[in-house]
Amino acid sequence: MARTALVTGGSRGIGAAISKALKAEGHNVAATYAGNDEAAAKFTEETGIKTYKWNVASYEDSKAGIAKVEEELGPIDIVIANAGITRDAPFHKMTPDQWQEVIDTNLTGVFNTVHPVWPGMRERGFGRIVVISSINGQKGQFAQVNYAATKAGDLGIVKSLAQEGAAKGITANAVCPGYIATEMVMAVPEKVRESIIGMIPTGRLGEPEEIARCVTFLASDDASFINGSTISANGGQFFV
Repeated sequence: MARTALVTGGSRGIGAAISKALKAEGHNVAATYAGNDEAAAKFTEETGIKTYKWNVASYEDSKAGIAKVEEELGPIDIVIANAGITRDAPFHKMTPDQWQEVIDTNLTGVFNTVHPVWPGMRERGFGRIVVISSINGQKGQFAQVNYAATKAGDLGIVKSLAQEGAAKGITANAVCPGYIATEMVMAVPEKVRESIIGMIPTGRLGEPEEIARCVTFLASDDASFINGSTISANGGQFFV
């Protein structure tokens, strides 16, 4: 069944793969982005997926943006909370601004994205929430106290929303990617990338499309009995 899906950070990297996969499933997809107008325009031109610009760290921006999406594409039944940033630094060098920026986007941004659509999902008796967390939210990571805290917090959001939404036909689940061959990861020095791959039992980086396939399943009607769960897609690097 075709539904309206919102993918935050949906025009690049893992988010772009998710947006395209949901469109391939027949859904009307809205992809948000934060600042790169050129990349967003190119993405829309290539895929036909509408892009919308707003800052997920702002509740008012998110609420207004979501209202515009619903006006143009219809009520949002699927939310993929993917938008995220990093501001890495060892803890003794991390500034309050570096901490707060990541909290505002990666953690509060999930609240800002889900909260405005939650009443509508409850009224219609259907909803799919998928939050893109991270392997580093499960195991922690050097110089990522801020990032790891938000991604661990995202898992708490999912477990709580699952309990609140279950009776209304709403599921909330998370996907925790390991190291994926996105533009950001491929830009690191080759020696660093090789050391990362050396820690992955599968012996390679994941592909964005592999994460997208996890998401499309969780967003489907077939996943109605999967709620409050976390899929770890990391090539065997870490087990919970």
